[in-house]
Amino acid sequence: MEKQEWNQGRLLQLSGQYWATCTLHAAVKLDVFTVIGEKQLSGEDIAQKLNVSKEGAGRLFNALTAMNLLEKKDNKFSNTHAGKTFLSKDSPKYIGYIINHHHHLVDSWSKLDQAVSTGEPVRARASHTSSKWRESFLMGMFNIGMSIAPLLADKIDLSKRHHMLDLGGGPGTYAIHFCMKNPGLKATVYDLPTTRPFAEKTIEKFGLTDGIDFMDGNYVEEGIKGVYDVAWLSHILHGEGQKDCQRIIEKTVSALEPGGMIIVHDFILNNTMDGPLFPALFCLNMLLGTPAGQSYSEKQITDMLAKAGVKGIRRLSFKLPNDSGIISGVV
Repeated sequence: MEKQEWNQGRLLQLSGQYWATCTLHAAVKLDVFTVIGEKQLSGEDIAQKLNVSKEGAGRLFNALTAMNLLEKKDNKFSNTHAGKTFLSKDSPKYIGYIINHHHHLVDSWSKLDQAVSTGEPVRARASHTSSKWRESFLMGMFNIGMSIAPLLADKIDLSKRHHMLDLGGGPGTYAIHFCMKNPGLKATVYDLPTTRPFAEKTIEKFGLTDGIDFMDGNYVEEGIKGVYDVAWLSHILHGEGQKDCQRIIEKTVSALEPGGMIIVHDFILNNTMDGPLFPALFCLNMLLGTPAGQSYSEKQITDMLAKAGVKGIRRLSFKLPNDSGIISGVV
């Protein structure tokens, strides 16, 4: 990809880009798009429904109109297609949870210089914080997973597999879609006890309570019970240091029967560690929130798998959002 040529204007645009970000965050937190729904409402009516100041709301709605998230006609506001489709809770494509999760990260990102100076995190991990943070994180992962999981379920052939381990599977989004695609497949989601309510609610919503169960535990500190013929590790390695990642992979391999398949899905850096952009930025996000987590390169991941005895290791040729990638092998 051709590198960005910077000039004064582009640098200033980047520096102030958080203004638009914070406008979006505020609108999602206040639930502006859900309140408007399919209607066309005056600013005063929307402000009254939200129980907020008319003056502040009017400025927010005008800014959202300038961002093409709302439409304004005859002093009344309505949702654009994007606002109605992605930002209203009444839509099945709602992504407000992940936006709220991003909002919860803003304070720590404002302290990036501190984290770089000390090499220490400046925020707690989402899975160990308040219930609201945890909900935004877990359901945000669901938001993202819902756009990717159906594509991967179509591309990755698990038709001959019988029992999947979804390690650190959160609300179970990937397990759900792999099981829907492969009726002979059952799955076990293994995650922290605090994740169970979100996972069980999501699994029930898809009518898969007979095919997917939930196992409480901490896969970093504890072993893995059961025997499986495929293991799915999606976006969990980046939360840990390399030694713990190696232990996680080795524990996973030990839970697989001979011929079992291990699949790693994560934001993967190139082998010089300086790109693509999102995995490089995400590596900083892990510095802000974890003692040792980071984005890993393709070589680092393949080396960890090989050290655990995995054979036939290969990078699958999928182009996924935010440069996430998939590396698989068999034991």
